Amino acid sequence: MGFKEGDLVLEVGRSGGCDESLRKQVSAITKTEFVDSDAQEVVDGVIIWWRDGDGDLVDELMDALTYLSETGPIWVLTPKVGRDGHVEPSDIQDAAPTAGLSQTSSFSIAADWSATRLVARKAGKR
Repeated sequence: MGFKEGDLVLEVGRSGGCDESLRKQVSAITKTEFVDSDAQEVVDGVIIWWRDGDGDLVDELMDALTYLSETGPIWVLTPKVGRDGHVEPSDIQDAAPTAGLSQTSSFSIAADWSATRLVARKAGKR
């Protein structure tokens, strides 16, 4: 996911169904605790656990951008096909540009979760 020691990571949407092993791996790499949306810090990355029915993804992405450093990624983690709460990849592809983001990659990140990496679009690009 590209995190390194000392990075601050905002985590949104955590629930009992999240992959705890993945969370522990990220914390072990960064050696920091996850930040929640009550914090005031600028963060190096955002992890959003997103499920079908969670609300408006564009709003969530725009909220995440308010915490994010200029170069940090937003990772949208969604349940895989066939799992409760599965989100169609097209939902993320549609929401990202509206929030001023570009999708750079998508892959399987855990047994039940897929990851999509989003970054802020560069000024001047269309």
